[in-house]
Amino acid sequence: MSSPSLKDLPKVALDLKSELEGFNHGCMKKAATAEKNVLPSAEDVRQERQHSELIHDVETFKADQLKHADTKEKIVLPNAKDVAAEKTQQTLIAGIEKFDTASLKHTETQEKNPLPDKDAIQQEKGKQQLISGIENFNPAKLKHAETLEKNPLPTKEGSYAVYSQFVFVSVLRWHIVYRGNIVSAIDAEKIAA
Repeated sequence: MSSPSLKDLPKVALDLKSELEGFNHGCMKKAATAEKNVLPSAEDVRQERQHSELIHDVETFKADQLKHADTKEKIVLPNAKDVAAEKTQQTLIAGIEKFDTASLKHTETQEKNPLPDKDAIQQEKGKQQLISGIENFNPAKLKHAETLEKNPLPTKEGSYAVYSQFVFVSVLRWHIVYRGNIVSAIDAEKIAA
C-alpha cells in the first residue's frame, strides 16, 4: 500500500486554519509536567523473582530424593496423681448418677420483698423535698431586715445581780451537802432560779 497523495488528504477549513495560525500561546495556563514511572521498584522485582523461584522449586521438586523415615510413637503412661484424680472423678460421677432424689425433703420457697416500707419511702421523700427546697430557693422572696447590735456586756446593776445569784447558788449547794440532804446540783439550781 502506498502513501496517499496530497490531493487525497482531507482539507482543513480556512476559518479553522486561520484560527490555528493566530492562536496566542500566552493565554494558556502554565502546568508542571509530572513524569510517572510505571516501572516496578527494585524491591518489587526482588520479591517477584523470589516468589517465582519458590514456585519453580516446588514444581520441579523430585520426591524420589527423599529418604524414608519411620515415625516413632511414644506411649506416655499416666503417673499416680493422674490415676488418683481420674478415680476420684469417676466416683463423683457414679455418685451423681446413683443419687436417689426421693430421699430429699420438700421445701417451700419464700419470696421476700426487697422494697422498702412506707415509712422509709416517706423519710426519703422528705429528704428529697428538703434538698430540692434548698436547691430551688429563691432569695428574691426574702424581706430586707435591719440588724440591731446589742451590747453583751452587763451594766453595773446587771453584774451585781449575776454575782449575787452566783453566791446564793454556791451557799445553797454547800448547805445541801453539809446538811446531808440528797439533792442533785441540778435541783439546787432549779431551787435557786
